[in-house]
Amino acid sequence: MNNNHKKIDADAPMMRTLASLWPYMWPKERPDLKTRVLIAIGFLVIAKLVTLLIPYFFKWATDAFNGTENLPGYLPTFLLVPIAMVLAYGAARIVSIGFTQLRDAFFAKVGQYAVRQLAYRTFVHLHKLSLRFHLQRRTGGLSRVIERGTLGIESIIRFAILSTIPTALEFLFTAIVLAWTYDWRYVIVCALTIWAYTVFTVKASDWRIQIRRDMNNSNTEANSKNIDALLNYETVKYFGNESHEANRFDSSMAKYEQAAIKTNTSLGWLNFGQTMIFTIGMTVCMVMSAQAVQAGTQTIGDFVFINALLLQLSIPLNFIGFVYREIRQGLADLEAMFDLLNVDEEIQDADKAKDLNVENGEIEFNSVHFHYDEERPILKGVSFKVPAGKTVAIVGPSGAGKSTISRLLFRFYDVKQGEIKIDGQDLRQVTQSSLRHHIGMVPQDTVLFNDTVAYNIKYGRLNATDDEVKTAADLAQISDFIKTLPNGFDTEVGERGLKLSGGEKQRVAIARTLLKAPPILVLDEATSALDSQTEQEIQHALDVVSQNRTTLVIAHRLSTIINADEIIVLKAGEITERGTHQELMTKGELYADMWNRQREAIEAEERLLAARKKDELGILSRKSSSEE
Repeated sequence: MNNNHKKIDADAPMMRTLASLWPYMWPKERPDLKTRVLIAIGFLVIAKLVTLLIPYFFKWATDAFNGTENLPGYLPTFLLVPIAMVLAYGAARIVSIGFTQLRDAFFAKVGQYAVRQLAYRTFVHLHKLSLRFHLQRRTGGLSRVIERGTLGIESIIRFAILSTIPTALEFLFTAIVLAWTYDWRYVIVCALTIWAYTVFTVKASDWRIQIRRDMNNSNTEANSKNIDALLNYETVKYFGNESHEANRFDSSMAKYEQAAIKTNTSLGWLNFGQTMIFTIGMTVCMVMSAQAVQAGTQTIGDFVFINALLLQLSIPLNFIGFVYREIRQGLADLEAMFDLLNVDEEIQDADKAKDLNVENGEIEFNSVHFHYDEERPILKGVSFKVPAGKTVAIVGPSGAGKSTISRLLFRFYDVKQGEIKIDGQDLRQVTQSSLRHHIGMVPQDTVLFNDTVAYNIKYGRLNATDDEVKTAADLAQISDFIKTLPNGFDTEVGERGLKLSGGEKQRVAIARTLLKAPPILVLDEATSALDSQTEQEIQHALDVVSQNRTTLVIAHRLSTIINADEIIVLKAGEITERGTHQELMTKGELYADMWNRQREAIEAEERLLAARKKDELGILSRKSSSEE
């Protein structure tokens, strides 16, 4: 995919994470974003330098009020007035915050670009992965990986780059000031304090993460039992198990209670430990400063300055536990996203793959072997041809391998042995995009996008005009239905097209395929889920679609393929019969047996419907007589 994608371990150093994200925050193709990064860094440095000035104004104001005469000679005269010092102190705080907000504002576009690029590349990569991968993973889970991954990027940027790095820079400036102005002993005490503070916070946060996870699990368990009992309200009442359900719920809440107590208690210990460590370090520094004041080497302003400097440094340190948890969670979420990006594409275009050139549209399966699992072969040396412009139907019992043939034709999988050709071109030697461009599909279960009828039809050819969309709808015999909709072609079909019936969705799929106008057509049990009357209506539309096209029909209802040029009967992955409908009926083997059983089922259904109509007419007749 991209050499920039490195697998991120949840406990990896922060610099490793930044190194993985850096190509997205310093994009080669976006010099404007690089400029923003430099400006943001400039604002960051200015904000921290001004922040460092704030305690100085506090110190100078204190010395001015105290009448100390050794104020810096380089200060403007007006600042020597104590009130002016106080005003300068307030102005410095405003300027510091202003530059901090400017830093965030300038960096926002860079951060969101990184979020967008990683999310986009993950989305594109997911669509390149094989059908096998998607059948093994939950779609909702993949969606959550992308969602959490993008949030993880934001967390890393916000807390690692915009919080941790500024804090480290502030400590560096503080150390320089303390060492230059006072004594290296102050730097050593501060460094040891921050080290102990950070180690304690990380260890305590790790401990609290497990406690909080137990609390969340107990809460989830309690909520699940609560919802389950309410959803099964009638069942609970039928068996008089209200007390049993209440006890189950209470046992889960008892676990939650204990975990919540531990969570709150651990938070108290965390806060107490942090305060104690920092207070000890600050007290040591203040004692050192107090001794220096008594010795006359420091002023009261110096004493106040050191105190203000350390208190100012404590503000970002107070959030270190929260920042650590967010960064750790962000790392875990990013790891899942990068794991997706590291999944190899099972089906890839060959190095020198060419676009498929379709002149006639002849399909050829030559000794094709295929299995999803090595111990369970699906196709065992299947060979057949679909001549250009002809219709070949494939029938057989469930599990015979019928739908697998359509998946192999679309190259959702590659054959294990043998080859599949279109006009003599091996599918493995042509590009996937050109292959699928030349094949149209009307599946058994048509799934529509949660958009308008027009959008779903136009999906067959996105650059089609409105008139072409309407013509396709006419040919699919769905125009009359669309006219009855409140907004016509602009009517929303709902998620997965649930606002439409099965027959209406199939007609939309047919219109979509007609608009695509492919030379090769695959009908994968396109009418098997419909009632007999709707099936007949849809079948007529399918006949229109398949005219002058090479058509492969995966059939369940044999009545839809009587006119096929050839019918191939599959059983356990092997071709057992082939011929026209009449030829296969004459043989009297598997196909004839399947036909007879389906006819018996249809006739039984027709007799049942006739009986119901007769009963309804009898009821109406008796009702009419009684009224007279």
